[in-house]
Amino acid sequence: MLTLAEIRAALRAREHVPAAFRPAPSHAAVAMILADGESGLDVCFIRRAERPGDPWSGQVAFPGGRAGIHDKDAHAVAERETREEIGLELGSHHRVGPLPIRPDVRGGLTLSPFVYHVDDFIRAQARARQPHEVASVFWVPLEHLFDSAAATELEYPPGSGASWWPGIRYGEHVIWGLTLRVLHSFAEIVEHELAVEL
Repeated sequence: MLTLAEIRAALRAREHVPAAFRPAPSHAAVAMILADGESGLDVCFIRRAERPGDPWSGQVAFPGGRAGIHDKDAHAVAERETREEIGLELGSHHRVGPLPIRPDVRGGLTLSPFVYHVDDFIRAQARARQPHEVASVFWVPLEHLFDSAAATELEYPPGSGASWWPGIRYGEHVIWGLTLRVLHSFAEIVEHELAVEL
């Protein structure tokens, strides 16, 4: 399975042009956080709280959010939002590398995803700190994301019969949508096939 050294090398080998940072709600950043697990690396996910008016209400996501007026760059956004949402203190020494920006997010939002790695002490501090925004925090073995047996489909909106979307199931959770697209970019860079095709 993938090692941290392999991931770091793959991210460093690709050319990355960061998005022009605008400290306003039109820019967002997320943290794909890795930590050592029982059988390799684990990945941190959150389940967003269900809130009226939130386009990602109840969905699985990476910690992160929109830029604030005091954020100096996209890394600062990802690290501040992670601290506020799940209590993890990320710094430059935890950074593994950037993932491709996504300028195609709904509402004209530009998303900058970053990969981080934390030790066991920091990992143990992860818990939902803003229940109005984050319902839960959970970790998924990285290898599970590449297991074709985890592939599923999700009906959205639920009960509508209108659209079915590809996803990766982990227990009661389904990783899909924007988070799955970020994972797909990660999988392409590390040259592994994700559990489900987009």
